[in-house]
Amino acid sequence: MILLQSHSRFLLDTLLNRLQNIEKAVEADYHWAEFDDVRYHIQVTMKNPHILLLSVSLPTPPQETVFLGGLPSGAIEAIKVAYGAVVQILDPPRDGFNLTLKLNLSKLPPDEEYKHALLVKIASVREVVLGAPLRGILKKLTSRTLASNTDGLVALVHRPNESFFLIPQVKLQIKAEKVTVIFPMRFKDSIDIVLATSFLQEFVEARRMAGLNTAPPCLWSPTPPLELKEAPAEALSANAGFVTFVIFPRHVEGKKLDRTVCSLSTFHAYVSYHVKCSEGFMHTRMRRRVESLIEALDRAKPGMENAKNASQSRSFKRLSLKEARGNSN
Repeated sequence: MILLQSHSRFLLDTLLNRLQNIEKAVEADYHWAEFDDVRYHIQVTMKNPHILLLSVSLPTPPQETVFLGGLPSGAIEAIKVAYGAVVQILDPPRDGFNLTLKLNLSKLPPDEEYKHALLVKIASVREVVLGAPLRGILKKLTSRTLASNTDGLVALVHRPNESFFLIPQVKLQIKAEKVTVIFPMRFKDSIDIVLATSFLQEFVEARRMAGLNTAPPCLWSPTPPLELKEAPAEALSANAGFVTFVIFPRHVEGKKLDRTVCSLSTFHAYVSYHVKCSEGFMHTRMRRRVESLIEALDRAKPGMENAKNASQSRSFKRLSLKEARGNSN
């Protein structure tokens, strides 16, 4: 299994290339889109070669998801904490985008290792913004500061008009805290639905292996879990079932928090990636099988072997010009 990177590879390469050639003062204007319909726009002018404008367009949120000023709750604070003085948030953002950041490359730290880590963090702006509400709840889970009134359903956008759900649960009597994360899995193609359903069932079974028994509990169900009884009906129209993760404080302690937020934020893209890889692998195997069957059928045709042997046993004699004229007469 391949885990998806939290950062945009193209965005990181663009930042590194810009930093290496900053003295050339070359203009740049790039548009591109990545998985889950996240669009980016980078613009640099010759007048201010140290200033880079990065605009991000997020997936269209469904009705059950709460956006504040076009961004998930806690996104502004998460950006300030992650980037500090290097990044300034422009208000309002550019037309057609949810967020526009002004990056001052001259304020990057001199230490090369720290500088590269900060650039990777900037290239992970999707995770920082979309994962802000998830990170906030999991941080409270780690510090055991989830209030007793936080029980309820929290919808977080992760794909256009689609969300996944968090259910913080606090049991003061036994001081046990956990967060249940539920993904309604939807796919458009009928083949993808079948492959994804099979993949998810095997994904759940894999946790029983010895090396994965410390991972968060994972369940798959063809019907909505009871925790989603308060969710709107349109949010439960999943054609590949529902995947449930149960997150305990030990799963998000220290550096585990970043990995957990990244893995949950990109879970649907992770499944989609492996479904497409499986589909491509099966198509390749089918083509090879068809080619081998065609070769077997060609060898089985009557007279093919005799014709082949006859063509191989023929010999040719080089005739002189006089002999060739005599034969033609």
